[in-house]
Amino acid sequence: MNLPTVTSVTRTFENPAAVITLDETARHRRRMRMVSDRLENGATIAFLLDLPQARLLRHGDGLVLDDGRIIEVCAEPEQLMEVRGRDARHLLTLAWQIGNRHLAAEITATAIRIRRDHVIHDMLIGLGASVEEVEAPFDPEGGAYGGAHEAHHHHAGHDHSHDHDHAHDHEHGHSHD
Repeated sequence: MNLPTVTSVTRTFENPAAVITLDETARHRRRMRMVSDRLENGATIAFLLDLPQARLLRHGDGLVLDDGRIIEVCAEPEQLMEVRGRDARHLLTLAWQIGNRHLAAEITATAIRIRRDHVIHDMLIGLGASVEEVEAPFDPEGGAYGGAHEAHHHHAGHDHSHDHDHAHDHEHGHSHD
């Protein structure tokens, strides 16, 4: 059985054929078999995602099937922490601390959302942050190299600090002649 294939993504579409609800991790893909959420009649649409490169599928993206139908991407709510500072300068300092730990982060003008982690929670409280647990779609910033984001994933039971210096050399394929 040949599955319909998605080779492109659009932000402009009307009347999607179906919706697929995925958490942030499942939305970072290049090639895989996927199945839409159930339609009103109980059916689903199975398809092959086959993009030229891995990318984070954003809430509201449309996956364009080779037969012209569109599958709308819906970001599944996740267990997050919403971090706020006393003022803009404090929020920037908190953002630096979060970035220094290579955590995926969604940044707004007034807050930063990251995955729940008790160690990071305690660190942020110690730095004077206001931290609220929320359940919301997670749409983190892309990374500096090619837009993909890679992060250390912290989990319950993870109790060591990532206070380390990043003044080491990285080889990124650039010539420094």
